[in-house]
This record gives sequence, C-alpha cells and structure tokens, in this order.
Amino acid sequence: MSVNFYPPLDLKVITPKLELRGATDALLTQLLPIVREGVAERQPDPFDDPMSLYDDNPVRERKWLQAIWRGRGTVRPDAWRLYFVVMLGEEAVGMQDLIGVNFDTFRTVTSFSWLAPGARQQGLGREMRAAILHLAFEGFGAAQASSEAFFDNVASNRVSEALGYQANGHDWATRRGEPAVLNRWRLTRDVWALDRRSNIELVGVEACKPVLFIQ
Repeated sequence: MSVNFYPPLDLKVITPKLELRGATDALLTQLLPIVREGVAERQPDPFDDPMSLYDDNPVRERKWLQAIWRGRGTVRPDAWRLYFVVMLGEEAVGMQDLIGVNFDTFRTVTSFSWLAPGARQQGLGREMRAAILHLAFEGFGAAQASSEAFFDNVASNRVSEALGYQANGHDWATRRGEPAVLNRWRLTRDVWALDRRSNIELVGVEACKPVLFIQ
C-alpha cells in the first residue's frame, strides 16, 4: 500500500548492498546532520556551480532542501528529476538522483549523487549508480545515460568506467567560481544490457510512470 500521495516518493530500488528510497521529507531530515557537517569539505571540490552544498550553514541546509522541493514540483515530459536517499539498513548515508533530459524525445537520463564522508571507499558509489541505471533502463526504458565528473574526481570517473560508460569528450564548468575540465561519459542501453544485473529489485515503477509522462 502506498504511504504517500505522490508516487515518486514510494519508489524503491533494492540491491544486496543498499536501498534507494524516494526522498520523503522524513528521510531528508535524517540526512540533515550530514549536510550540516559538510559533504564537500575535502579537495578537490567535486561539484560544479551553483551548488548549495558549498554554502555556509545554515544557508546550506535551507538551500539544499529548497532545491529538492523545487525539483519535485518541476515535472515535464522532457525534464524531471527523481531524488533518492541511500539507505544502509535504516541508516541514511547519501543521495542518488535520476534526471530525465529530453526524455520524451530521446529517452536520455543523467545522474547525480553524494555520500557521507564516513560511507565512502566501501564500493557504495558504484552500487548506487548501478541501482539508478537499473531503474532508468529496466524500469523506465531509457536509451542512454550520461555522466560528468571533474577530471580530478577519481572516484566518480572510476565508477563510470567500471559500469561500462564510454568517454564522450570534455567540457568546462566552474566550481566555487574557478574553471575546471569536466570529463563526459556515455552509456547506451545495449552496452548496459551486456552486464545487466538480475539481483536488483524495483518497487513502485508503474505507479510513477504517469507522473513522469512515460508511456
């Protein structure tokens, strides 16, 4: 039975290591202490501008929540964003987003994620990306997924490589106002299917599709 009035908040992606749950306000509240302490306090800076996680408290917490609330309410056939809280058992340790980009025309998605400092270097970054790709390709019928990471964001670039993404050129972006090179990555449905996992469970997909205008 649904516990929310908005189907995307009932979405779940379950793997042997972790669970992605639709980011309800209750789950976001669990993440607030992590956001308060900071998830981007080590060099090199991982995120491009604008980024609320770079702001000082309490502005950081307010802007972070406001961005998620705005994103929930901005849903069009060509553009939408789903927010998930990464759960280890009942502990919230990060976020994983799936973003539809011209989805009605090209079936393309991208993703965004972060982990609490204490949850890093445990293979969770790769597992949560694999989970969100399974939702995109298996659940929503995506044709292609893209990813971007700064050239010195070793962990993110390694995850993309390990999951079969192919290098797709470079771009520029700023972080804290300073320019830096972005590596671009591309994963097609056919390549994803070569190593498609059979141990990832999707919950609530069909109820979510009409909200996202997915046929």
